[in-house]
Amino acid sequence: MTYLTDHYVNFFTDYGFKRLFGEEPHKDLLRDFLNALLHDEQGEIVDLTYLKDEQLGRTPVDRKAIFDLYCENERGEKFIVELQKAKQNFFKDRSVFYSTFPIQQQAKRGDWDFRLNAVYTIGILDFVFDEDKQDNDKYRYDIKLQDIDTNEVFYEKLTFIYLEMPKFNKGLDQLETHVDKWLYAIKHLDRLDHVPDALRERVFERFFEVARIANFSREELQSYEDSLKYYRDLKNSFDTAREDGRKEGREEGRKEAVLSMARGLLDLLDDDTIAQKTGLDSATIAALRKESQG
Repeated sequence: MTYLTDHYVNFFTDYGFKRLFGEEPHKDLLRDFLNALLHDEQGEIVDLTYLKDEQLGRTPVDRKAIFDLYCENERGEKFIVELQKAKQNFFKDRSVFYSTFPIQQQAKRGDWDFRLNAVYTIGILDFVFDEDKQDNDKYRYDIKLQDIDTNEVFYEKLTFIYLEMPKFNKGLDQLETHVDKWLYAIKHLDRLDHVPDALRERVFERFFEVARIANFSREELQSYEDSLKYYRDLKNSFDTAREDGRKEGREEGRKEAVLSMARGLLDLLDDDTIAQKTGLDSATIAALRKESQG
């Protein structure tokens, strides 16, 4: 086994995220996290039910969506929780598209007054949107439909929350709110070797205990190692492409950086996912795959 020197899992791996927030025995952790983010707006979430994460369109030709986590509370309000490990072209578009599935699913047969339950999309991002790079202090974005002139919320049942984790730079002595504590725990989890005194609360004691690698079975440890390798390879591909783009600085350099990124992802992702992440068309990706096999 390779990573036994780490005390806790990396939250940003698929395995770490699903273990901590996506398993029935540990759903109290996700519930507490969502309550920290949303309690002031929508009150206490008492219970959560995990829903099927693969959502099919209404007809066979419609595109499908696969959520990282999809659940609902006791009031029927829906929550999509997405972990995005690297910058993706049109991520905002994707999150809006995903929100349409729980909206459509509420349609009832026969007479229906169109009353909808609220839908929340939470994006935990291990990158920063290009348009937000200059605003170093703002790491949380709460988005709703609002009137441009009055700045008043026009429709309150559709909410998007984006958390740009690289911008969250508070130290332990600066944690003021429960949200601050959650973001610190998420960001620094795999770099800690004990529960910090500032996080000595029951929910964080649970969080660290579930994340403790020493508690894993051999099969769980192997799954985590595979997930961590995938995460590091993915990050390395994006970081290398970004550095190539910075060095070139010209349009052709940026294009080559995207192609370089796509080449690095060929062994990690399928063609559709590479297209989503890079913005390249399917023909270009097919050509790169043929080139790599030639």
